[in-house]
Amino acid sequence: MPAHRIESIVLKSWPLHEADLVVSLFTREAGKIKGIAKSGAKSRRRFGGALEPMTHVLASYVEKPRQELVRLDACEIVTSPLSDPMDYARAAALAFYTEVLEEALPDHDPQEVIFRLVLSVLAHTRQGAIWMPVTYFALWMPRLLGWLPDLTHCAVCDEPLTGRAAFFHSEVDGLLCETHRRPGARILSAESLALAQQFFRKPVAAFAPTAELPPWPPARAADLRRFALITLERHLERRLHSADALRRLGG
Repeated sequence: MPAHRIESIVLKSWPLHEADLVVSLFTREAGKIKGIAKSGAKSRRRFGGALEPMTHVLASYVEKPRQELVRLDACEIVTSPLSDPMDYARAAALAFYTEVLEEALPDHDPQEVIFRLVLSVLAHTRQGAIWMPVTYFALWMPRLLGWLPDLTHCAVCDEPLTGRAAFFHSEVDGLLCETHRRPGARILSAESLALAQQFFRKPVAAFAPTAELPPWPPARAADLRRFALITLERHLERRLHSADALRRLGG
């Protein structure tokens, strides 16, 4: 039975029976996998604090022939979201990352670039400073999954959108110009469109708060987040519950 010890991000866990847990992991090398952690709910030596969602761990597991679930033997914490202060907004952001990864990623499909994206946004998701990394993640995920439409031209007439506002609608896979906007369409500002292009050229650290650049307020790029969330939900064919929490926070 092949044994592995690989870098992973914990997505979620749920009870199986007695103290055993089923754990969903996003691994750097093997993609998303699920395993059984025997006595995972009470074993401090092997799992103490390591099974919280969005914990970056070194996971030790064994694959069993002809079985979908691996045997998860231990998790060693690399970084934990609980090491920094937690409030409702930060918890909502972490829940959003978890839900998108759990719903969007197929099992056993390595996604090295997405793994690095998650680690980078986790490093910048701090109490009082969630909106920039949430927006960055929400826009990059559909791009990396091949779901993001062209942001530079109208989906109907191919009119260039550079330097002008565009419009988006939940039933349209793409942006629309003023001429072809649908009733009920939302506006995506020229500033937010330009910001999206900056996101695609620079790492998340380039947008981190500094002494001169305070954390984003909820209103900053809210239209870009709404567009990214609608794109994710359209392709997932379901509403993201964690996104509802972010919307209630004003973002």
